Amino acid sequence: MSTSPVLVWFRRDLRLSDHPALDAAVKSGNPVIPVFIHDDQVETLGAAPRWRLGLGIGHLSETLEGLNSRLILRRGPALETLRTLILETGAGAVFWSRLYDPAAVERDTEVKAALKQDGIDARSFGGHLMFEPWTVETKTGGFYKVYTPFWNMVKNRDVDAPLSAPSRIDAPAAWPGSDTLSDWNMGAAMDRGAAVVAPYVRLGEAAAQTRLNTFIDKIVAGYDTTRDQPAIDGTSGLSENLALGEISPHQCWYAGLRAREEEKPGAETFLKELVWREFAYHLMHHTPRILTGNWKEDWDSFPWNRDETTQAVRRWQQGRTGIQFVDAAMREMYVTGRMHNRGRMIVASYLTKHLLSDWKIGLKWFEDCLIDWDPASNAMGWQWSAGSGPDATPYFRVFNPVTQLDKFDKNRQYVKRWVAEERRAPTQTALSYFDAIPRAWGLSADQDYPAPVVAADEGRKRALEAYENRGF
Repeated sequence: MSTSPVLVWFRRDLRLSDHPALDAAVKSGNPVIPVFIHDDQVETLGAAPRWRLGLGIGHLSETLEGLNSRLILRRGPALETLRTLILETGAGAVFWSRLYDPAAVERDTEVKAALKQDGIDARSFGGHLMFEPWTVETKTGGFYKVYTPFWNMVKNRDVDAPLSAPSRIDAPAAWPGSDTLSDWNMGAAMDRGAAVVAPYVRLGEAAAQTRLNTFIDKIVAGYDTTRDQPAIDGTSGLSENLALGEISPHQCWYAGLRAREEEKPGAETFLKELVWREFAYHLMHHTPRILTGNWKEDWDSFPWNRDETTQAVRRWQQGRTGIQFVDAAMREMYVTGRMHNRGRMIVASYLTKHLLSDWKIGLKWFEDCLIDWDPASNAMGWQWSAGSGPDATPYFRVFNPVTQLDKFDKNRQYVKRWVAEERRAPTQTALSYFDAIPRAWGLSADQDYPAPVVAADEGRKRALEAYENRGF
């Protein structure tokens, strides 16, 4: 057997357990060289996702050092960089975990074909999804366009059991040179916001596992109702870690199955949410236009405002729409890097329906601001809210952000946590918003809280009229 090293190319899979590519490399018996490449696809990430990725890379590097290994950092085009590392190390194989967005697929297809042509064992593995998109088909052979039938098809499928983390990783005789992570300056675009968001980050594989265990032990039983109440800790919070692969969906699935076997009422709903994530990737694989254009193409003629510089859009971006639920949710995002799921639906509905602005404006803004940004989930979430996505009833879903607040934050605890204006003693979390946002906005807690850009009832009426006029 050859003793040439195996390069394991890490991307959005920053963990050691349940990592099929790493597991295969370790079991080959050959030395393993973990690698992360800062290529154009890293460079084009938004401010918050790139900063959070940098934190994850640093943490993974420290974890590998604890196993007498290390993470080699290189910057440049992926194929060129891998070929350079192969020359430097004599590596005979490159293994990696699959990604599914169109840019990653195009890159990885080119890399695999070129390396194989070079005589290198180039292999991609699963791990980011439980069900590969090309393995889930309708009875007629097409792909699923509606979630519920998709769930019914996969809910009883076997899911690969999670793999254990390696107890050791054989090192090469000599390590290649590595960039220094700080030189990449991955948090530059976050500016002062990084210091505000940092305390809310749950970094790395161990923190993700703790988060999952806490959720299963203490939260999942009431998940059916608590997940809609933004003022309480009623969700798993795992989107941040799933986005960067610090935990695998398989690990979450098996934890959910155990909870269901223990008859914890919210377990089935948690499993459905994991499959909702899978459905987003399923759609992105089969209809990649969901990332950049209306999934329902008949919405191309809808007269959304596409100017992101309007005062209404700017007020939405700033969390100063005068609609408390919208503003609280936007401010939560600036302070924590994340936003409660109910809040995401409300702010997206308000932008696309009350303000009649293009969902792509919101998609782009979230892409820059969320530490749990995920290409498939972000796109499907925005299109679902806008009505242009895979959903049967877009016409009737115009969320009223006032009645939604009455229903899910009756005592206004969520609003008090995040909105400081006109309060005698604002919470520290609400004040932190002013530390996180750009100085150029010129905002302070001493300012009056604004009147609504568009009132809830007025916005709904305007949206329904727009749909009727277009025949929706």
